[in-house]
Amino acid sequence: MIDLYYWTTPNGHKITLLLEETGLPYRIFPVNIGRGEQFDPAFLRISPNNKIPAIVDSEPTDGGEPLSLFESGAILLYLAEKTGRFLPADLRGRAAVIEWLVWQVAGLGPMLGQNHHFSQYAPEPLPYAIDRYRKESERLYGVLDDRLEGRDFIAGDYSIADMAVYPWIVPHEKQGMDLAEFPNVRRWFEAIRQRPAVVRAYARAEEINTESTVSAASRAILFGQGRRRGS
Repeated sequence: MIDLYYWTTPNGHKITLLLEETGLPYRIFPVNIGRGEQFDPAFLRISPNNKIPAIVDSEPTDGGEPLSLFESGAILLYLAEKTGRFLPADLRGRAAVIEWLVWQVAGLGPMLGQNHHFSQYAPEPLPYAIDRYRKESERLYGVLDDRLEGRDFIAGDYSIADMAVYPWIVPHEKQGMDLAEFPNVRRWFEAIRQRPAVVRAYARAEEINTESTVSAASRAILFGQGRRRGS
C-alpha cells in the first residue's frame, strides 16, 4: 500500500497519474496547503521541505521497514522502478526519460510556477516579472514542441517524463499560452488528457479539493513563509 500525501497541484497530480496507470493500491491523505497543513510536525517527518507530494510505501521491495519519500521527481522514479513500468530498462531509453524528467523538475515547473505567481497571485501587477516569465514559458513550450516533432510522447513510449510534464501544461490558458501555437504539444496534450488513468486521477482531485479561490489568509501561508523554527 502506498500512502500518498497530496494536494491538487501539478506536482501532486504527477503521482496520482502514475498510481492510476500502474494500479498500485494507494490511499490519499490530503494536505491542504492553503490552510498550512504542510507545516504539521507529523507531515514534516515525511517531507522536511514542507511540500507535497510525499509517499510512504508500506511494502518496499527490500522487505524492510516502510519507506518514505518526498519530491515528486524522486517519487516518480521510485514508483516506476518498483513496478517496472514507464521507465525503460535500456540505457538510452532510460537516460532520455530521466533527462526530460529533470528538465521538468528543474526548469518547466519552476518557471511556470513563477508565471502563475506573478500573473495570478501577486498582490500588485509587476509588468517586468509577468513579461519575463511569460516569455520563458513560451520558450519552454517551444522546447517541448520541438521535442515532440515526430514523436507520440516525450521519450518514445508514454513514460514518467510525460506524467511529470502534463500537469504543468493543463493550466496553459492561465499561463498565457495558446496551444494552437504549439501543434505538437496540443496533439500530445489531447492524447494524454483522454487516457482513462488521467481521467480518474483528475476526478480524484475534484473530490478532494472543492476550494476555487485563494484567500488573503491562504496567500500569507503559501507565499509569506521564511524559515520556520521549532516544528
